[in-house]
Amino acid sequence: MAELEHPDPSHLRISDEDRHKVADILRDAAGEGRLDLEELDERLDAVYKAKTYGDLVPLTADLPAQPHQGASGGVVPAASREVATPNTTHESSFAVMSGVQRRGNWRVPEQHTAFSLMGSVELDLREATFTARETTINASAIMGDVTIKVDAQTQVVVDGVPIMGDFTQGKDKTPAQIGPNSPIVRVKGLALMGSVSVTRLPPPGTPKKILGTY
Repeated sequence: MAELEHPDPSHLRISDEDRHKVADILRDAAGEGRLDLEELDERLDAVYKAKTYGDLVPLTADLPAQPHQGASGGVVPAASREVATPNTTHESSFAVMSGVQRRGNWRVPEQHTAFSLMGSVELDLREATFTARETTINASAIMGDVTIKVDAQTQVVVDGVPIMGDFTQGKDKTPAQIGPNSPIVRVKGLALMGSVSVTRLPPPGTPKKILGTY
């Protein structure tokens, strides 16, 4: 029954775009001398035969992370970071060896899926507009991280499964101010050798010296 409630994200089917991203990482590694041509051919062949995210993980597991990384060491190339567009509704955030950021005035649907495979997803809800009183975020991280930021007025319910990873709500950086009309955010999912974290923070732009008092 537990498997039905928490499906393994590594079994999800990948897209051609996912394959191309991994292939580019392998070609860069070969250009740096980390892989010889025979190894490159073997791994590229495996990439284009891969069907799930779990098939891709071993192909880059022994390669060092690039300069920009998530909190759990996931690769986050700067050129591929995706940022939220103001007033746009985003139903999902997928980061495969890349980074996705949802910040500012974006619309959060009743259901949002966040998935990170050796990458980084940041969902900043402090200036976002909720389309429903209660929002569910299905967050899963495989060797990567999903970071969710909420404000003082948002009620959070964290109910995830950590497997050799971390799925928690961190210490509040600002006091909670929950009222009868507060939006509710439920965070569910799985952290497999990765991290899903929720943090309550003051409004964006708050001086760091104030953050340090909590």
